[in-house]
Amino acid sequence: MEIVDQIRQVANIIEIASQYTTLRSRGKKHVGLCPFHSEKDPSFTVDSEKQLFHCFGCGIGGDVFTLVMEKENLSFPEALKYLAQKYNIPLPQERKLSPQRLELKEKLFKINENTLAFFKKNLFNTQEGKKALDYLKKRNISEEVIQKLKMGYALNSWDSLLTFFQNKNISPNLIEKAGLVLPRQKKEGYYDRFRGRIIFPIFDISGKVVAFGGRTLFDAESKYLNSPDTDIYSKGEVLYGLNFCKESIREKGEVILVEGYTDFVSLYQAGITNISASLGTSLTSHQVSLASRFAPRIVVSYDADAAGKKAALRAISLCFEKGVQIKVLNLPTGLDPDSYIGQYGPDSFKNLVKKNTPGLRFLIDFYLQEGEKGIPEEKAKIVRHVVEEIVKIPDSVVRSEYLKLASEYLSVEEELLRNITHRKSTEQRSSEEKELFFPAEKRLLQILVEDKLIAPHVYVELKEEDFQGLNSESIFYALSDCFKNGSEVHFHDLREKIDASLYSSLSKILLEKGETASVEEALDCLYTLRQLSLENKSKKLVAEIKRLEREGEKEKIPSFLSQIQDIKKQLLSLSKQNNKKISYNKRILPD
Repeated sequence: MEIVDQIRQVANIIEIASQYTTLRSRGKKHVGLCPFHSEKDPSFTVDSEKQLFHCFGCGIGGDVFTLVMEKENLSFPEALKYLAQKYNIPLPQERKLSPQRLELKEKLFKINENTLAFFKKNLFNTQEGKKALDYLKKRNISEEVIQKLKMGYALNSWDSLLTFFQNKNISPNLIEKAGLVLPRQKKEGYYDRFRGRIIFPIFDISGKVVAFGGRTLFDAESKYLNSPDTDIYSKGEVLYGLNFCKESIREKGEVILVEGYTDFVSLYQAGITNISASLGTSLTSHQVSLASRFAPRIVVSYDADAAGKKAALRAISLCFEKGVQIKVLNLPTGLDPDSYIGQYGPDSFKNLVKKNTPGLRFLIDFYLQEGEKGIPEEKAKIVRHVVEEIVKIPDSVVRSEYLKLASEYLSVEEELLRNITHRKSTEQRSSEEKELFFPAEKRLLQILVEDKLIAPHVYVELKEEDFQGLNSESIFYALSDCFKNGSEVHFHDLREKIDASLYSSLSKILLEKGETASVEEALDCLYTLRQLSLENKSKKLVAEIKRLEREGEKEKIPSFLSQIQDIKKQLLSLSKQNNKKISYNKRILPD
């Protein structure tokens, strides 16, 4: 992507990283305290030559785009725009970057705008719409709020919206892609998804309508119905009403998260506007990040039932991972925000918000209620559940304070909790270390990414079976594809082709200083991996022969013995190719 390369050439990773931490020069690299977690000794390393960073403490790493995305809670396109604006680089029209997808997105946005107007007209200019308005007024929702939130109404008809678009010569297939119609099952054609429902349009953060939700007025099987995911809408990436409430959220410094449209509208009508709805209780990591861009604190206000409590626990876990402060609003049993407002009024709700329960306390109380704290074994389970959540917190200072509080709440010695935390952290590090690359694997990746002269000698020898089963399998596939397509390999281009955690791990090994590479060393690494692969394959064949012997299928054994002999020949050939002692082989591949 031309614009990405242009920004990468201009953007200075040292300059960007210095926005978040103080860096000191150490040889060709810069080091400082990690901006992603608290630490006393600097483990955050930035290489200006390679334009990479990696924290050897928490493990996060990547390029300048990764740095901005993680620190500013931005998507890749948003980080691209952020850096382009910072360095005064004009962004090309999205059309030039993705013409087909942009054209489709523009069409879907236009369809949604027309649909919004259609639903609004139905609400205010039809007999059915008047009944819907009466229903809303009985729920104490004013016309001002209806207009502000751009609510509408879908006629109780199988094809009113479909007919509306057919009169505009819009393809039904395109309307289906917008999630507004469904194909008929028993005959050709389509029918409207939303029928006989009050409509709540869903907007993205910039105010574009991306989807719709509907509340039935005709006792349909589903009380609420939502648009499916489309090319312009992903449920887990949008917070309902955030476009209307983001300034109020910024001003208050906290966002109250509710479950759905009705709760949102009731609070909004009551003048409580620092709110958003997660459109269901399955809050996502992306939604937490989105909310935290506008306020440092989240107050969860889900229904006071079992499902609502479990959803609050999930929100706490996600917020702990993201380092976001979270509190839980305790509603009386059987009530949701909408019914509470109707019964007790907005002032009482505001007081309830002030008396919220800190996320940690809610977490502990939940487990104490679920378990038998008087039984030592049950108490141990509760303690471990709580510690498992606390260790997710990236800031060591916050983590330490939470351990103190947990010690008080649980009546458990703080030192004991810290020992459990240390043990879990050690286990996690050990687990991560087990997943690191083989030494030969690691060195070969360094050479293939960094040495453009040696790499071609490796690719002509490289076979798929050499790296199948390795943790870096997807990296080797991506590198091989680049070679086959005649394109030069750049670390930054691998972002879209491999998993984010692999991308971070690769940044770490590329920052490690290595000796000057040679073709012999690269092939030595390759042959080591091939040896590992062959030996692992041989082990599996031996295990299969033993199984056949146990099950009396001896007639099949000669074929497997022949394969083992072939592997032995290949291993012998390898030893002749590589006269050096294979020094990179520290362990064998897992079964």
